[in-house]
Amino acid sequence: MKKSTAKDMTSGNPLKLFIAFMLPLLCGLLFQQFYNMVDTVIVGKFLGVNALAGVGSTGSINFLVIGFCTGICAGFAIPIAQKFGQKDFEGLKVYTANIFLLSAAFSVVLTLLTTLLCKNILRLMNTGEDIFNEAYNYIFYIFLGIPAIILYNMLSCIMRSLGDSKSPVFFLLISSVLNIVLDLLTVTVLGMGVEGPALATVVSQGVSGILCFIYMMKKFDILRLKREDLKIDISAIKTLCAMGVPMGLQYSVTAIGSIVLQTAVNGLGTVAVAAVTAGGKVNQLFMCFFDALGATTATFAGQNMGAGKLDRIKKGISASMILGAVFCVIAIVVIIFFGYDIAALFLDTTDASIVGDVLKNAEKFLITNGAFYIVLVLLHALRFTIQGLGFSRVAIFAGGFEMLARSTVALLLVPHFAFGAVVFANPAAWFAANLFLVPCYFSVMKSLRLHASAKNKEYAEQSA
Repeated sequence: MKKSTAKDMTSGNPLKLFIAFMLPLLCGLLFQQFYNMVDTVIVGKFLGVNALAGVGSTGSINFLVIGFCTGICAGFAIPIAQKFGQKDFEGLKVYTANIFLLSAAFSVVLTLLTTLLCKNILRLMNTGEDIFNEAYNYIFYIFLGIPAIILYNMLSCIMRSLGDSKSPVFFLLISSVLNIVLDLLTVTVLGMGVEGPALATVVSQGVSGILCFIYMMKKFDILRLKREDLKIDISAIKTLCAMGVPMGLQYSVTAIGSIVLQTAVNGLGTVAVAAVTAGGKVNQLFMCFFDALGATTATFAGQNMGAGKLDRIKKGISASMILGAVFCVIAIVVIIFFGYDIAALFLDTTDASIVGDVLKNAEKFLITNGAFYIVLVLLHALRFTIQGLGFSRVAIFAGGFEMLARSTVALLLVPHFAFGAVVFANPAAWFAANLFLVPCYFSVMKSLRLHASAKNKEYAEQSA
């Protein structure tokens, strides 16, 4: 394996390791979010507020399904990080082969289910008739591209678990540029509706996945599989499903709360939906930091777990909190001074009668979320550490707490306080998740220390 592409995180200063690993990953996520924003800008500017609201109304169902895909891929990579930390490269190859087989199976099943059911789900979500066609046309094509989405996420997560956060970013940058070009081509030249940006997203994801595969097979010798390596290993399948499925379900369970909330927002009308869409897109830009922090924390915890260095786990949490606190200060300053103007990029400002209300609500949404980002820092530091240590199943419970919080806001508060309640849904979910994650973290660490102590005692007795 090329030493230049992998990074051992079991030794060295944790804060420096976090920064070195996070920076390229963060840059890639920001660029990815930038081209997602371009999607939304093009839809809002060229296709109108209804099209923007239609695309925005699919955000929660998109998160439900694509979040599951992302979650299972991240979970599949945990045993890779642990085997790398153990220096068990043969076991690592077995897991890699079975990740490929499992990912192919999930791709087929999820694509069939989502494309067949998405219209019914949109109906259940109370999607307005004035935006229903735009919502369906967009999300249907996104779901058709699930195999491409899983391909990229699977390969990028494997490489990151080995400490290589730079290579996936490079290919993501290429696909991002391609996505922007295809956005403009499909909408402004070919005259397509919202399905144009959806197709652009799917094609660009597929390209980045193919590039990742070619690179990985050439640069990572221990991951270079032969035909005979692609065989089912029941033990590996069980371990991968035990890691991947709970992480996928965590995203999906969390998304259920988002769907309930989105349904409540849909009932408030197009202005509210457009405000959440515009504000949510800007918010997602800031979420890139938290995603990068989570991926870094999980890789750090997984490798050190594999190496048996439990004492470094707490140092990883500290590094996460230090970086997160600095970011929170920067983020809230940017939101207060520039949030309104950034949200305005997503709308055709010639229709002043509706745009003013949309932007005021979007700004309120952003400021409220930004004020509680520090709570989200703690959530990511703890959740991804626990997952990296191999306790993926507990993530479902954290997602359940988030779901309950968002659903409570949607069902009990939005009917009385309208958009004023919507802006507090995310912070409520973050607080609720931490109520579970804080004691869970201490419980997990205590269990691991007891297990390590027992093994050391057994080894000492055998040696004697």
